[in-house]
Amino acid sequence: MTGDPILSVDGLGIRVGSRMLVEGLSFDLHRGETLCIAGESGSGKSLTSLAIMGLLPQPGPVVASGHIRLGGEDITRLPDRAMRRIRGDRIAMIFQEPMTSLNPVLSIGRQLSEAIEAHRDVGAGDARKLALEALEAVRMPEAARRLNQYPHELSGGMRQRVMIAMALALEPDVLIADEPTTALDVTIQAQVLGLLKEIQEARGTSVILITHDMGVVAEMADRVVVMRQGRAVEIGNVGPLFASPSTPYTRELLAAVPRMGDGSARLAVQGGQPVAQIRDLTVRFPIKGGMLGRTVAEVHAVAGVSFDIPERSTLSLVGESGCGKSTTAKAIAGLVPYCGRISVDGRPAEGLSVAERKALRRDVQMVFQDPFASLDPRMTVGDLVAEPLAIHGIGKPQERRDRVATLFERVGLCLLYTSDAADD
Repeated sequence: MTGDPILSVDGLGIRVGSRMLVEGLSFDLHRGETLCIAGESGSGKSLTSLAIMGLLPQPGPVVASGHIRLGGEDITRLPDRAMRRIRGDRIAMIFQEPMTSLNPVLSIGRQLSEAIEAHRDVGAGDARKLALEALEAVRMPEAARRLNQYPHELSGGMRQRVMIAMALALEPDVLIADEPTTALDVTIQAQVLGLLKEIQEARGTSVILITHDMGVVAEMADRVVVMRQGRAVEIGNVGPLFASPSTPYTRELLAAVPRMGDGSARLAVQGGQPVAQIRDLTVRFPIKGGMLGRTVAEVHAVAGVSFDIPERSTLSLVGESGCGKSTTAKAIAGLVPYCGRISVDGRPAEGLSVAERKALRRDVQMVFQDPFASLDPRMTVGDLVAEPLAIHGIGKPQERRDRVATLFERVGLCLLYTSDAADD
């Protein structure tokens, strides 16, 4: 790249207490370039983006060393009032999970208009017009109608388009996209990435794309920063880096990219006894309307679905956003009303007593799509994991603490569980 960089990070260090979370990180971002910051969870990617935006959570991590320069101006330790003038105008960010980033009690139009009014001397009418133009620019279906809707009324792909529209409404010089497609299915992911690329080429926006997906890196990046444990282990142009990675860690990341096979390796596990059977599963959601809130229509989320799940096997539900995958899973877990038949280990899931339903839920567990919206923010992570053990009477308090610590180690969390909550 030639010319002065639009953004420079020089020797960035981020510390919490005495522990360095990011150390000695340096890179440049040039005008119109896409720089991907890649690495495993916990490598410091998102912390770096929050430091650039001046959004490190307080109290907590702080910038301990180094400099961040935007267009030659040192913004490393600007007062918050000065950073508010820069955020959204000169530098903007698309966050990982739109549902936790958008205000659930404000309409889409109001949230877009607020961002515009904060940086432009325009009235409410002009701001709403610009908000509509921003939604149309990201090809939001029925954009005018979306202005009056709320985040929960939109699909995941639509919410991400709102986030992109909000970030690009003021045409910033730098756009940071933090895992913008993690929660989206592959078809919507392709649409969102293609949209980002088109908008970037049309406006000359410089993009920092944060991801753990090396397939996304290959598709989007001009240059790559590979991070591990808070340090940059490799920086280079995407072509040479993919062709000849210089570090073992980068080679591990590239080797982890999923590759399509013929499925022959899984054929041996098929044919076992079904541990769960689903027959004619149907889920409908009522649409309320009128002054009395009566049901005026129904949404057919799932209709007549049947399948078995053999023991010791993995069954994948595949389809585009809104096709009924998550609703099917929630029905099996007993989280939404349904018609049809579901049995687990030969036990029907219908007509159960409270005690029988509780016993069944011990055997059917669900990992939800968005952890931040699923975990209680008032509880420690240790308490959250210990709670179902206590509810089902599994183990004594000390045994529960030991089991939580073991579970943390198994999933790669270096945490110590010392809460007394499991004693209750």
